[in-house]
Amino acid sequence: MKALRLISFCLSASLLILLPAWNAGAVDISGRSSTVLDWFSVPEGGSAVPLYQYLSLNIDEITDTGLRFRGYGRLAGDTRNRIDADGRLYTAYLENKGLFDGKLDFRLGRSFVVSTAGASLMDGLALKINDVGPLDLRVFGGGDVKYHEIYSTGDILIGFEAAGRFFTSLDLNLSYLQKWNNKDLANRLFGFDAAYGYKNLVNLYTEIQYSFLGGKITYFLGGLQYYAHSKWVFDLDYLYSLPVFSATSIYSVFAVKQYQEITAELDYFILPELKAYFRFTWEMYPEFSDASVYEFGLVMVQHKNFSGYLAGTVRSSKEGQDLTGAKVRFAYWFNEYMQTGVGIHIDVFERRIEESDDTTSHRLWVDFSVFPTKSVSVQASLELVESALWKRYTRTHVRLNVRF
Repeated sequence: MKALRLISFCLSASLLILLPAWNAGAVDISGRSSTVLDWFSVPEGGSAVPLYQYLSLNIDEITDTGLRFRGYGRLAGDTRNRIDADGRLYTAYLENKGLFDGKLDFRLGRSFVVSTAGASLMDGLALKINDVGPLDLRVFGGGDVKYHEIYSTGDILIGFEAAGRFFTSLDLNLSYLQKWNNKDLANRLFGFDAAYGYKNLVNLYTEIQYSFLGGKITYFLGGLQYYAHSKWVFDLDYLYSLPVFSATSIYSVFAVKQYQEITAELDYFILPELKAYFRFTWEMYPEFSDASVYEFGLVMVQHKNFSGYLAGTVRSSKEGQDLTGAKVRFAYWFNEYMQTGVGIHIDVFERRIEESDDTTSHRLWVDFSVFPTKSVSVQASLELVESALWKRYTRTHVRLNVRF
């Protein structure tokens, strides 16, 4: 109900703001409505049947200056009261770009803010100042939205970002993010990322996050991409990650271990629509034996009436945590109005975000999609799932999409 009141308030406020332009017939309204019904088993026995109503709303040309509105949210509830299916407001903001001869962009409301220093869903204001010498500057601040905690007026954040391109192919970015939890300082994070391309042959890139409160680098990514040949692409990455906890969290006093991995991938384009790939990942753990993961397969985007993928995965570890898995997906378009598909994932661990602690290891499914018009589509799937929580269950998913 709290999310419902929030969505109703934001939509009502938006309508009041937009009413003069609406009456003048100047606004351009578009979006998508998605009605989703799921049906699946729960560990305690029985089934959950949550119903979700998603709405994406775009309103353009509110004023002659280009003011526009973007909103996305959902109403939700479980018809059998077995799980918590909550309504959420993901985004609801007004924005304008190119004010003052292209120098200023602004965004006001609930939106995602993303930088190398960190990311958040924020209720507030973001300003971007373009072409300050070689730089674009961005500042933002507001309330830090947390779906799984109480939304408090003391949960706020501020951030800064400076980005620019130098020597025609060198991109540099410096960012800062600071958060408070219930008015107590929680995080101070610095971020830096860079990318350099050389003559359409190679691209070098890096991302670094540093925690000022912890005095440590908490994230590092460095890599290169080599694409000198039209059919071959080679990627090499090194990743270092250390968990970042709020200074106000009890977990901040516990010692945490870093995770590292090196990944190499080679892609070969047999056809523009058909790619073969081989990926090797070396996973490094401080308290467990390292693991080597090999993945190889074929990926085909739409080619005539067919699409799909075929992949195999082998994980090897000295401690015996070996795993051999496979992923297969095949889809066929009968015509422009109808598509069907079938797939199977064996010994492939996949995490479902909505249901906590439900990690599936095997999935077999069939799906069917119908597109009666350009603005209406119906999608349905039936899955046979083996979960980390219980042996086997079925899952039904039906979605009705309407564009307007």
